[in-house]
Amino acid sequence: QVQLVESGGGLVQAGGSLRLSCAASRRTFNNYPMAWFRQAPGKEREFVAAVSGTDANTYYSDSARGRFSISRDNAKNTVYLQMNSLKPDDTAVYFCAARNSILLRPTTPQSDYAYWGQGTQVTVSS
Repeated sequence: QVQLVESGGGLVQAGGSLRLSCAASRRTFNNYPMAWFRQAPGKEREFVAAVSGTDANTYYSDSARGRFSISRDNAKNTVYLQMNSLKPDDTAVYFCAARNSILLRPTTPQSDYAYWGQGTQVTVSS
């Protein structure tokens, strides 16, 4: 059974930093496109960042670009989201997701992702 497990969320003051981790249970995820999404209370889930499986190209939402950085360590089957200069608007549950083929590219629609973690809460206080 495939599992994605997020960790690293917590409470941080505005301007602070957090690093989220997403550990995959199968080595085959090493070449799959991976992404981070988030969902704030009362809002729809939105794309944050993605990394390709084969060439490590990265993609960001407008709100994340310049402050967040996505990376992957295939030796550890883990994808990271480094979040700097956090704002109260970044408060949300953050989800890790994976597409189901190395032939696919990272995309922004959540419906393109077959595997999801349970989420980790990030709260940014003002």
